[in-house]
Amino acid sequence: MTTIVVTPVRNEAWILDRFLRCASLWADHIVVADQGSTDGSGEIAARHAKVTLIENPGPEYDEGARQRLLLEAARRFPGPRMIFALDADEILAATWRESAAFEGLAGAAPGTVVRMRWANVLPGVHSCWLPDEEIVFGYVDDGADHPGEQIHSVRLPAAPSAPSVSLDDVRVLHYQYANWERMKSKQRWYQCWELLNLPSKRPIQLYRQYHRMDAIPPEHVHALPAHWLARYEAEGIDMRAVPEHAPYPWDDEVAGWIRAHGAKRFRKLDIWDGDLAAADPRGPATRLVHRWLGATQDGYERGSTRLVQRALIPFGW
Repeated sequence: MTTIVVTPVRNEAWILDRFLRCASLWADHIVVADQGSTDGSGEIAARHAKVTLIENPGPEYDEGARQRLLLEAARRFPGPRMIFALDADEILAATWRESAAFEGLAGAAPGTVVRMRWANVLPGVHSCWLPDEEIVFGYVDDGADHPGEQIHSVRLPAAPSAPSVSLDDVRVLHYQYANWERMKSKQRWYQCWELLNLPSKRPIQLYRQYHRMDAIPPEHVHALPAHWLARYEAEGIDMRAVPEHAPYPWDDEVAGWIRAHGAKRFRKLDIWDGDLAAADPRGPATRLVHRWLGATQDGYERGSTRLVQRALIPFGW
């Protein structure tokens, strides 16, 4: 079975070479769809022998469209195909090499989905946040259509009745949180995008979704096992450096939205730090609600907290 990695890219130079060097050790092909990067991401991708570089010409953010574009490109390779959908900041822990379950994927039936869990690498690259959620990262291609969603889309065709394999011994090293300021910039962008494009989403919902990292349960934080990186480091790949590339492109786009729509449109979003502080339109009541949201983020599913949240709905929250 041919193993293909599909990856959307837009200004991922900070991590892309590491990702491609790691994925090249276990994948037969890597399809990279570059959406107008201005930081050299396309040039980095083109240097890797296993990469097929394609252009994502879409001007808008649309996860479903880019997933279909990548899936179509992957299907140009002769089958049968095992397809992994990974972002540039997601690297399989080096335990894939010893994993019998990973090896066994070669015999999986068409339509089988592969589920794995993140290991969210934290600043310093010495510890990680281990959530329990399983995500579909892989799929044995059966030719199924993939409708996808514009945002928060399942990455690959995953029929509800499809056979499923969980790779419990191969985590996905998610480097997003290792570059904390970059991650925060992207979370601000997501909140503003959803406010503009999904008006039914309430500000409290946006806060809870995009501030999860501010209340990581201590019991979910663990030392980063050295053997998750060792095979890559033995190949001379630097797995611990986290370069800074500020300012981040999302900041410019958010600033443009604020100029176009006015700061008051975004006043119920807790995004007003850094360069946006000077434009902060929040009054005392809004700031108070944001402080309360921050103080209750680690237990927002408690009954008392949910009652307060419901009481805030008539006030636009």
